[in-house]
Amino acid sequence: MAAQGLTISCESQQIIGAIAQGRHFVLSGGAGSGKTHTLIEVLNAATTEWPLKNIACITYTNSAADEILSRVEHPRLYVSTIHEFLWRNIKHFQRELKQVLVDLINDEAQTKFTIANTEKIGSDFFDVLELGIQYKEYVRLAEGIISHDELLVLAYKMYESYPKLCGLTKDTYPLIFVDEYQDTDKLVIEILLRCLTKSSKKSVIGFFGDAMQSIYDGSVENLNDYHDCVQEIKKEQNRRNPQLVINLANKLRDDGLEQQPSNDTHAPNMSADGNVKQGSIQFLYAQSDDVGLEDVRKWLNWDFTTKAAGEVSTKELNLTHNLIATKAGYPDLMRIYDGDKILDFVKRLKKHIKEKNPTFVTHAKTLEDVISELKEGKTGKDLKAVEPTDGMQSYIDAHRDVFDNTLTLPFDEIAAIYLDKDQLVDDQKEDTNDTVKLSSKRDQLIKHLYRIENTIWLYRESKFSEFIRKVDIKITNQQERVELKQRIENLVNVGNASIGDIIDKADQYGLVRVDDRLEKFRNQKKYVYDQVVKVPFSQFQALYKYLEGFTPFSTQHKTKGREFDNVLVVMDNGNWNSYNFEGLFTGLGKDTVLSRTRKIFYVCCTRAKENLSVYYHQPSQDVLDKAKEWFGVENMHKIS
Repeated sequence: MAAQGLTISCESQQIIGAIAQGRHFVLSGGAGSGKTHTLIEVLNAATTEWPLKNIACITYTNSAADEILSRVEHPRLYVSTIHEFLWRNIKHFQRELKQVLVDLINDEAQTKFTIANTEKIGSDFFDVLELGIQYKEYVRLAEGIISHDELLVLAYKMYESYPKLCGLTKDTYPLIFVDEYQDTDKLVIEILLRCLTKSSKKSVIGFFGDAMQSIYDGSVENLNDYHDCVQEIKKEQNRRNPQLVINLANKLRDDGLEQQPSNDTHAPNMSADGNVKQGSIQFLYAQSDDVGLEDVRKWLNWDFTTKAAGEVSTKELNLTHNLIATKAGYPDLMRIYDGDKILDFVKRLKKHIKEKNPTFVTHAKTLEDVISELKEGKTGKDLKAVEPTDGMQSYIDAHRDVFDNTLTLPFDEIAAIYLDKDQLVDDQKEDTNDTVKLSSKRDQLIKHLYRIENTIWLYRESKFSEFIRKVDIKITNQQERVELKQRIENLVNVGNASIGDIIDKADQYGLVRVDDRLEKFRNQKKYVYDQVVKVPFSQFQALYKYLEGFTPFSTQHKTKGREFDNVLVVMDNGNWNSYNFEGLFTGLGKDTVLSRTRKIFYVCCTRAKENLSVYYHQPSQDVLDKAKEWFGVENMHKIS
């Protein structure tokens, strides 16, 4: 079936057929299959076939939305991010929004919805608000201002509570398409496939994505729980990768979808003679501690130098942020989040108390009080057990000012702090156009800094419409425009300014407000906050550039959806419990960790348009045996 004479692919024809029959569908396509191309094709066909129907296409990033809008034009097509779509549908129902928000704040199970020094609030709490409930980049619940973090829960409760809202949404958008569905929060899927059924009105929901590329914690991953109401349509061609990479990728998939090269002679992975490119794959390894990544780069002889974003043809993908923190320019931030021996000392004391002196009372005592009382009367091994280890003492000596300040803090407060590098460098679906995404493990301080640098980036890149949407400023005349430019320049040229200085300036200028989340972090994690704010903001700028892929190095998450001629994948866990690369090859380990590892490896390998190299430091024989099966004996190379 073609839409009124349009020539469209087989998959698009199946989708148009499903829509005509009123069936929800999911287009499942592997890496490089051209899912976005199919989405555009379906949008063009649907707007031609049903020109009077409103169609909503929801994505995760503003950049993805802009790309779709640039390729499909129709007065009844609405393209936006998921958050904007949901807010657009619920924002006018202020009476209901106020009631639902009151219910959420009063629900002790909802940890995101808390107002300081308030236990319960009355149903009329928000009635005094002149502007009602608002959705902004920051959160101040007492003022009725919610952010990304709260919107999904609030929207779900609205749809769950008000069937009329479900009917109105289906009336407004009888066709709703979801791009990259596998990364969607399950609450969004529940709204679309469960809540909307509260209304008997007709609608079709279409999903585009790949369950194998679900690499973000907290996402729905797949639609297996909804197979009763969603028809699967497979897209099995691969337009990006050479044959050898396709062969490897098929061995990594475990969902029954097997790709083959595209039959389009103009596809990027086709050579001039009309045949698919073969490409190359290599498994590189070293058994000696003397071999480092620099040796691997030299062996490959690829160009790893920094280039403009659009000119990068070679990419090194790392999970080992520690290895490049100094090179990338953020050593102090990494030390605070992943090398703090003072907190290790506090944990040592906490463990000693639990095991050796369980009746010891720490309540209302400072760290100095606890150390003093635990040491009292002890000698020899007993005294050594409550003192820092040599490594801890070296760290304390190197950061005496931090330790001296910590001695005055409540012991229980410090002992409750958990620090992990995920809170600094986690890369859960964040990009330069979307600063807060689902299940990001970054803590609220790092998220706040990310908003500041992202705001600066938008302005410098002349993305003014996006910039204005994010800042809490209204420009009404030329003088205000000049003042805004000056304020941005003050944040761009930070010099030696500290992170604390920039937080204060961004708040003072109204660019990125200090909100409930940051205040809560500052109060509950003073130990961390006081250290981070003294670090030069230039270090955070360096971290931002690294996480955003503006260096030859990148996180594996950041390259999802992108492609490069040459890809080097560094298979080193970096002491992360979230991944198990040895288990990937041996099959031994926790199922959820192995699944996550297999998916991230699949995403990494399928970025390569020409050459793929995988480096594994000191693999076991079992790993090597599996690597021979996947890569071939002829593609195994030992670096020495």
